[in-house]
Amino acid sequence: MTLIIERKGDVAVVTIDNPPVNALSQALRQDLWDAAESIDADPSVGAVVLICGGRTFIAGADVNEFGKPPMPPHLPDLVARIEMATKPWTAAIHGSALGGGLEVALGCRFRVAVPKASIGLPEVRLGIVPGAGGTVRLPRLVGPALAAEMVTTGMPVTAQKARSQGLIDAIIEGDLEKGAIDFARAAISQSLPLPLRQRGVPAVDATFWETTSKTVAGRAKGEDAPLRALGCVRKASEADFETAMAFERQTFLELRGSPQAAALRHVFFAERAALRPPELAGVEPRSIRSAAVIGGGTMGAGIAAALRDAGLPVTLVERDEPAVERGLSNLRSIFESAVKRGKISSETAAERLSGIVGTTDYSLLARVDVIIEAVFEDIDVKREVFGKLSAVCRPDAVLATNTSYLDPEQIAAHIKCPERFIGLHFFSPAHVMKLLEIVPTAKTAPATLATGFALARMLSKIPVRAGICDGFIGNRILKVTRAQAERLLLAGATPQAVDQAMRSFGLPMGPFEAQDLGGLDIAAFQRKAARARGETPFAPIAERLCALERFGQKSGGGWFDYAKGDRTPKQSEVVADIIAGEARETPQRAWDEAGIIDCVVLPMVNEASKILNEKVALRAEDIDLVEIHGYGFPRWRGGLMHYAEGRGIANIVASLEELAAEGLAEPPSDLLCRCAESGQFVFTD
Repeated sequence: MTLIIERKGDVAVVTIDNPPVNALSQALRQDLWDAAESIDADPSVGAVVLICGGRTFIAGADVNEFGKPPMPPHLPDLVARIEMATKPWTAAIHGSALGGGLEVALGCRFRVAVPKASIGLPEVRLGIVPGAGGTVRLPRLVGPALAAEMVTTGMPVTAQKARSQGLIDAIIEGDLEKGAIDFARAAISQSLPLPLRQRGVPAVDATFWETTSKTVAGRAKGEDAPLRALGCVRKASEADFETAMAFERQTFLELRGSPQAAALRHVFFAERAALRPPELAGVEPRSIRSAAVIGGGTMGAGIAAALRDAGLPVTLVERDEPAVERGLSNLRSIFESAVKRGKISSETAAERLSGIVGTTDYSLLARVDVIIEAVFEDIDVKREVFGKLSAVCRPDAVLATNTSYLDPEQIAAHIKCPERFIGLHFFSPAHVMKLLEIVPTAKTAPATLATGFALARMLSKIPVRAGICDGFIGNRILKVTRAQAERLLLAGATPQAVDQAMRSFGLPMGPFEAQDLGGLDIAAFQRKAARARGETPFAPIAERLCALERFGQKSGGGWFDYAKGDRTPKQSEVVADIIAGEARETPQRAWDEAGIIDCVVLPMVNEASKILNEKVALRAEDIDLVEIHGYGFPRWRGGLMHYAEGRGIANIVASLEELAAEGLAEPPSDLLCRCAESGQFVFTD
């Protein structure tokens, strides 16, 4: 039984109980339809309150039905049935009313919510548009501007904003059911508003659609659904209700079977699976009630801010008092910036800062549950830190290193109780970036590994287990990306053309812009360490730029020139001359966007296949998540490996062989060639 009906005087309370998120399964849709029928036939009922048990209102479709043929009653018909019921329905919202949940609420005559509720239509994040009238009813309720914003971004709005815009009719403080019953009873004593299907859409400025279309296209970066969703809102504004409904439904059906929707579903399920990997089933993590961060620089402050955002008390340890003050100042800047951007209130910022203790005294960590080292990327410095931590921390406290390239085995070589040690590779800025590479050593206990994943869930991050190698998963592939970008320059491409091509592919910025933003000196430091290990990194032009102290935006020039106070990249004659000199003996060719993209992306796929073969990554989906959440690979392409499978692995092998013949890439790996036979990435022994 997914639904219960109770009579409270002249109000029928329909309670949905379909845990965990009251998803709109076929059984629930049928129960709601039957409830509408039985209540309409009951003369003792004057109004209906729709409320949900558990932690949330209806949070959308049932993910178990994704990709399967829909079974009646179909959601558009159910929403219409509720909308045209003879007894007015009031949706009582707590938690989140998302997707189909909001569409059901829009079918109700009224909507009320608790103050902390959120409301949204996130369908574009799955490559589709609302399919049960969301784009048609919403503009009739709140106007085209807010409707367009909600359906094209997929971002929910808070109950307070929803109330101010007329999306909900009242905020209920205290008991939601009682407040909703009182509201419904009062509503039927007055003239009822028209159902949304019978209302018109407020007019907008003549330039609204053109301006909004440009904004949405710029934000979408090649994704289809946002612009198609905007088209649905426009149709709802310019056509009658039934025509707009048919247009929305046709758009929904066209997108549902598209490659982009398949890619976004792939990412959705990969993200869900990443939080609780099967190899840790039944393993209990250690309790996490407090945390500490060693080092208050950019990375350490970001990690500490993320821990405070999750509600953990944090001890920040630095080497001396001035460094402690700088670390606390870095944290203060992070929270003040969040206040300026409207992310948190000034009161929340003050509360988060008050939960941080800055100190130079390691003995204060004696009772802390998780300690994360985030000092300079030098193995001797890190070893010294863990020597101090070993002496003062509990034997069961988790000790973690935040390192991008160093070998955690070597960092942990001399610590006591090495089973509690783990690598946690945060991405900068750590309080913003969602990816967390979790790197166990050979001695890391399963409970410690499980604790790393539990911490990721607390921090709302996407965790991916990575094996130990230079750069783990993400930075190892990044080295290939950068090398390929330079090979393109030697073979006749320009930095501007490479960056433009990769933006066209869907990346937020090209490889050269990204290097200028992060700083060329960081990669130069890593190349120096690689040479010390006997390796020969490929970066002929980057090395020349670093020798000239062209480190990127912070030095006024890197791959591009930058005017003072302006981050707009400008073509550099200095860089052009260096490229010309280095490319003197390299055959030149004309490059189009497709060729540039292949020269960068296909070698990334090749390297990723080696990472799978070496079990540095356990699953192809893990590589997809690393690339999406750590490096901006377009989500709508499904990640690097999903893109490769859709492109055709055999096609990629053939293209790589052509590039290798010209000296523009390594030949395809054995694993990639074997995977070409099945078209899928598979484990090998």
